[in-house]
Amino acid sequence: MIQLRVPGGLIEAKYLKVIQEIAERWGDGTFHMGMRQTLNAPGIKFENVDAVNAYLEEYIKEVDVEMCGAEMEVNKAGYPTIGARNIMACIGNSHCVKANINTWELARKLEKKIFPSHYHIKMAIAGCPNDCAKAHFNDFGIMGVTKPIYLKDRCIGCGRCVKVCDHAATRVLKLENHRIVKDSCCCVGCGECVEACPSSAWVRPEQKLYRMTIGGRTGKQYPRMGKMFLNWVTEDVILQVIGNWQKFSANVLHHKPMYIHGGHLIDRAGYQKFKEMILDGVELNPEAQVAQRILWAETEYRANINVKPISQHPSPGETYTLEKPFNYGGGH
Repeated sequence: MIQLRVPGGLIEAKYLKVIQEIAERWGDGTFHMGMRQTLNAPGIKFENVDAVNAYLEEYIKEVDVEMCGAEMEVNKAGYPTIGARNIMACIGNSHCVKANINTWELARKLEKKIFPSHYHIKMAIAGCPNDCAKAHFNDFGIMGVTKPIYLKDRCIGCGRCVKVCDHAATRVLKLENHRIVKDSCCCVGCGECVEACPSSAWVRPEQKLYRMTIGGRTGKQYPRMGKMFLNWVTEDVILQVIGNWQKFSANVLHHKPMYIHGGHLIDRAGYQKFKEMILDGVELNPEAQVAQRILWAETEYRANINVKPISQHPSPGETYTLEKPFNYGGGH
């Protein structure tokens, strides 16, 4: 089976003809929408792989190089690596009124950060904390968040935002003397109040902010939901962090790529080493928050599956030196 990358799950409709041609000429005539939003053609025989790869040359050039800016040589040999999986995304604010960000635009910017790469990584982008893209179950999950601005002179005191926050979010709003009072510490950044307000008393600011979860995974041994790593960070921070991923992976795996979830690499290295390496050289915006520690909650299909002889414990990786001393202050 051949898989075509579709960064962010959105491409021009004309490319459907590409997968149709592959499926009908070399496959079994069927088409599968991949679980990671790839375009898949099952049933391709080994002797036809070279012909399929040659046919894909223009698709790879137009989608990964020209559309996403990936730095790679394109030839008739097909995709150069399979380590970095396709970046998944919901439709985002190009269509969904709930979304806080344009997901597919971000996916295209991230594509050139992770592809091509021999190191395994799974990533998903959701337009809002509702997380329709299941970002929590990826090595890196990215969600668009917002800090709505309250314009009290527009408020008519109807309380609709309070009701929707109680029902759909974290119950941080209350109505006092016909005005809204907000408990900002627990706001999830969904923007439901903006959609609910009939008088536009709540508005989204121009600045786009993001939340990042890490370490999510499925699997047959110990699946788990990802945990929050970064909150209220800018797009620049997201791009810088993901830009450090290959360096971190190479360190932990001693520069020997293998198929292993990013969450497992974090486990091997330890969260503190991961945090230092992945934030090396990253300039955090003033609002940024970083998890001081992470307490994982795994589902262990076999009790004490992680208890084993010390000789079977994987290496935490190589020693490393930060580009500059790590600053634990300022929200770190």
